[in-house]
Amino acid sequence: MARGIGPACKLCRREGLKLFLKGQKCMTDKCVFNKRKAPPGPPPKRKPKASGYALQLREKQKVKRVYGVLEKPFRNYFEYATRQNGITGENLLIMLERRLDNSLYRMGVASSRAQARNFISHGHIKVNDHRVDIPSFKVSIGDTITLGEKLKSNKVIAENIEVSKNAGLIADWMELGEDGKSAKVVKMPVRENVDIPIKENVIVELYSK
Repeated sequence: MARGIGPACKLCRREGLKLFLKGQKCMTDKCVFNKRKAPPGPPPKRKPKASGYALQLREKQKVKRVYGVLEKPFRNYFEYATRQNGITGENLLIMLERRLDNSLYRMGVASSRAQARNFISHGHIKVNDHRVDIPSFKVSIGDTITLGEKLKSNKVIAENIEVSKNAGLIADWMELGEDGKSAKVVKMPVRENVDIPIKENVIVELYSK
């Protein structure tokens, strides 16, 4: 499975926005973005006006980095979104929200989507009592997500759940179990569930050229 392995904080600085790629660290004073908001690299002699293509590209890169998706699968998501009924941009974001790694993040078990992908790829996650090790697996209404026995006793999980509950980060399209270590998908996510400012219509314009 291909994945990005570069410095995560540089991605936030490039986009000029906190993408919460490093979980709880992003919510503390240790976050690099709080100290250095300028884009990585040497400062330009003058700030050129961004072209229309540059704005479209930055918006696409932002969404890819938030959800941890590379170019080819992201393009496949877009092409599938165009074949569905409704607004293409919203369909794209909803499909990304339905990914299993994002679902773990939304239920508060993982502090970041990268951590959620680590849990999944190591075989610690079950969907409807079947082990799933594919982070891009799309959940549907009625699916139940549970943790493996080793993960349930992990102190990191308990800390993640506590922080997510206190910060109100639990998604309303999932119903948590009593211990917070399992969840059932009760409805499909909607556009309003995306908490990062995204102009999805700009991405549609970029791919429609």
